[in-house]
Amino acid sequence: MEVKKPLIIIAGPTACGKTAASVALAKKINGEIISGDSMQVYRHMDIGTAKIMPSEMQGVSHYMIDILEPDEEFNAMLFQKMAKQYMSEIYYKNHIPILAGGTGFYINALVYDNNFMETKFPVRAQLEQERKTFGDMYIYERLKECDPQYAASIHPNNMKRVMRALEYFLQTGKKLSVSNIEAHEKETPYDIAFFVLNMDREKLYKRIDMRVEKMFSDGLLEEFRILYERGYNENLVSMQAIGYKELFLYIRGEISLEEAKEKIKADTRHFAKRQITWFKHQCDGIWIDTDGMTGDEVADKLYGILKEKKTAIQALGDI
Repeated sequence: MEVKKPLIIIAGPTACGKTAASVALAKKINGEIISGDSMQVYRHMDIGTAKIMPSEMQGVSHYMIDILEPDEEFNAMLFQKMAKQYMSEIYYKNHIPILAGGTGFYINALVYDNNFMETKFPVRAQLEQERKTFGDMYIYERLKECDPQYAASIHPNNMKRVMRALEYFLQTGKKLSVSNIEAHEKETPYDIAFFVLNMDREKLYKRIDMRVEKMFSDGLLEEFRILYERGYNENLVSMQAIGYKELFLYIRGEISLEEAKEKIKADTRHFAKRQITWFKHQCDGIWIDTDGMTGDEVADKLYGILKEKKTAIQALGDI
């Protein structure tokens, strides 16, 4: 029987300490890090995506960061394809890949080796016309009627996923929420150690608010202005990222800068809540409370768990 290759996953909501913990753990076990974040792939979007800086990498190789321009397409299928290529490079060096990030759908696409069919759904044009005529909430309400469980897991403004889920139902007659569960019943091709970092909700929200304040002091508005002046508009998927989409309202004079800042905080808190819900219902991970812990301390805890876990991870790492 073929031995499965090791894969460590460090997931969880935004601002819970994934970056520091993944770097510290990688240094302990000859690990290399693949970003599991859907927005850190884009160049020029450093502050708003809380992208790790080269000085913070501490010599650990990172992948899936700064590989696309903001107007290039990126989705779960491309993420899966690229991540597999990077993992092959890491395995070739007898190192362990650590997938670190908070985009649960992307992580599951890799973990369960989901099969993406590049099919142009014939209902797309019809749905686009309905959206244009009746608005986004009409499309979202349609999804709620067809697949209420999946609709509850995503934000109504995330029209890319709303449309995709509704298309899938109309095309196949199946609910995407059920299809996700069926995908999880497949045996993963990897020997996985799946960790989900989390902390007390109120403390997490305070960390989020502090992070947003720091983003503005670090130059988020200036970063946004550069992107705006280069012609990257709010119709792009990249510009729908929290921290950027709110600043379009400010730049058009619809809200003040302070209101934009507070909206970014609120949107990020709501996003973190949805991330937690996702990982609770869509993955089978070991939950780690990081409250009051440094990145090194979290890594020590993960390392201890890995030492007890008799897996292929031990064969490659110094465990």
